[in-house]
Amino acid sequence: MSQLILSLFPGIGLLDMAFEEEGFVVVRGPDLLWGGDIKNFHPPAGKFDGVIGGPPCQAFSRLRHIVEANGYKVAENLIPEFDRVVYEAGPAWFVMENVPEAPTPGIGLYKTSTLLVDDVAVGGITSRRRRFSFGGTVVLAPRFIRFVALHPEPEHSALAGGGGRPVPMALVNDGKGGHRSKKSALKNYGYKTGGAFVDHLRKQGLPPDFLADAPFTMTGKIKVVGNGVPLPMGRAVARAVKKALGIEA
Repeated sequence: MSQLILSLFPGIGLLDMAFEEEGFVVVRGPDLLWGGDIKNFHPPAGKFDGVIGGPPCQAFSRLRHIVEANGYKVAENLIPEFDRVVYEAGPAWFVMENVPEAPTPGIGLYKTSTLLVDDVAVGGITSRRRRFSFGGTVVLAPRFIRFVALHPEPEHSALAGGGGRPVPMALVNDGKGGHRSKKSALKNYGYKTGGAFVDHLRKQGLPPDFLADAPFTMTGKIKVVGNGVPLPMGRAVARAVKKALGIEA
């Protein structure tokens, strides 16, 4: 019997795709990308077997200081909204994906465990690392098969900004005879071309024609793909959840 699960903050649905491949039936909740607002969403209680999702992670990202230093406001922490929806839906289990520094959900009587997962360690090709929190009314502690030896030198992650690294924008005297960076920015490495975007897709485990007909600009495509969970990582999580639930031989 298929499990019916609710996906929160689905974006373009890469984590959803992985769970669907493993036989789960996914219902997508609201997302700002499509004009939805999680704060106005209240799920029916007792209808979903599980809830999955990755709340926006900028509040806990290592790059948040760069965002703030350049005069921008860090996106709101929406993990409490994830917690609220899970509590209202009352599923038997949930999975939350976020950056390694993100806090663990604390939802009622759910027993929660967390695990850091590297894309390259579960069949992917990049260095992307994410924290997965697994909660259940009984202990839900998935295990992962690791494939590190296949890719001893993982490629850089496909990021929402197209990939880059912090570089100084200006230097100021620090008053001690030296200089310090006044501001930093992300240096882009050319992901704004169609050809480079194909490589962006490859890193996420997606076909080169993915989003070919989507009404997004190239910058928009880069952002939504980079915000997603790499498909190999999502598949590993979905399979591990099936094993933990005892619905896979």
